[in-house]
Amino acid sequence: MSAPKIGFISLGCPKALVDSELILTELRTNGYDIVPSYQDADMVVVNTCGFIDSAKKESLDTIGEALSENGKVIVTGCMGATESDITDVHPSVLDVSGPHAYEQVLGAVKTHLPYDAPYNPHIDLVPPQGIKLTPRHYAYLKISEGCNHRCSFCIIPSMRGDLVSRPANDVVAEAEGLVKSGVKELLVISQDTSAYGVDTKYRTTFHNGAPIKTKMLDLCNALGDIGGENTPWVRLHYVYPYPHVDDIIPLMAEGKILPYLDIPFQHGSPKILKAMKRPGAIDNTLKRVKAWREICPDLTIRSTFIVGFPGETEDDFKQLLDFIDEAQLDRVGAFKYSPVEGAAANAIDGHVNDDIKEHRLAEFMGLQAKISTDKLAKKIGKTIDVIIDEVDEQGAVGRSKADAPEIDGLVYLNDEVQHNVGDIVSVTVHASDEHDLWANT
Repeated sequence: MSAPKIGFISLGCPKALVDSELILTELRTNGYDIVPSYQDADMVVVNTCGFIDSAKKESLDTIGEALSENGKVIVTGCMGATESDITDVHPSVLDVSGPHAYEQVLGAVKTHLPYDAPYNPHIDLVPPQGIKLTPRHYAYLKISEGCNHRCSFCIIPSMRGDLVSRPANDVVAEAEGLVKSGVKELLVISQDTSAYGVDTKYRTTFHNGAPIKTKMLDLCNALGDIGGENTPWVRLHYVYPYPHVDDIIPLMAEGKILPYLDIPFQHGSPKILKAMKRPGAIDNTLKRVKAWREICPDLTIRSTFIVGFPGETEDDFKQLLDFIDEAQLDRVGAFKYSPVEGAAANAIDGHVNDDIKEHRLAEFMGLQAKISTDKLAKKIGKTIDVIIDEVDEQGAVGRSKADAPEIDGLVYLNDEVQHNVGDIVSVTVHASDEHDLWANT
């Protein structure tokens, strides 16, 4: 009997992508083949996103398409945390599970598509680091699951639960395996990277006989030491601005981890931040940003913001503009507030008109575009390191230490075809715009 074939669709954020990688690894280890089309698949698994309404719609539309094109569909992921959200629309799905439900997904596949062939490492060829959906030269490293915060606009804790940190030795062992497999960049992700280890009271673990605390600072130190001459770029995402983040900046200044912080500040008005249940001491935040840059002048700060949150007045919005003007953040994304079923913010008075939200978003992004344009122009003439993501007959495209994949800018090396994907090369910048750089070796 030939191995059954599974089609797999992964939606949502990098954390969901890691879940998909783990599920695919389990499927391959159990002998199932993975195929890229509905027509070739005996069954389809859809890993959903349920963070905001547009993501839910995309998930439901994708499930509907899979049912129409294939007919046998298993659903997992964040939207599956409430089974009725799926089955009320698509009652014919075979099974529904929530996020990181690897065993349930595998069990459902085995129930509806039985296959008992033993795993043969010489034939099935599942790599030691597992199946990866990212390019070979970078990988997401998930250090924890869930979140202890209760931000009023967010329903992630209801879908993914409270914080559960992975033991530090497990994380470092995975990172070492990834580097041995050729990974040059580790993207550290979680729901709240700064809270890593809080749930375990920073339990000490041991890796190769050496102690490693389950704590953000200790983990960063350990990740910065792996690989020897092949030490990877280590990039931190989803960093909540706790005071102990200050302790990480010196590691960036000495080059142990990348000088890059992804911190979702969310707003610049203390009143709105309080309504969001986020840290609201804006003056302290600005002082810390200044202090970080004094310690590490090359620091890149990326952030996300919400405009049009319930109760946001023109004065609140002006405070947001003042904040980003003073903070001079390097990379910024923003989205208009939209109600999410189950979020506490839905009950807050003063919902903002859609036209006003649209206008504010345009004004906000216009200001940030100017900030970004000015900051990137200052890099002209400088020599920077770039990791190569693509090479074709037109040249190479890469990213600097200031740019995470998918969400930040690019560095274009026109007419340079001599590089290989995954190379880290030194280049000199000769042009820029509001998002990207152009350079040559």
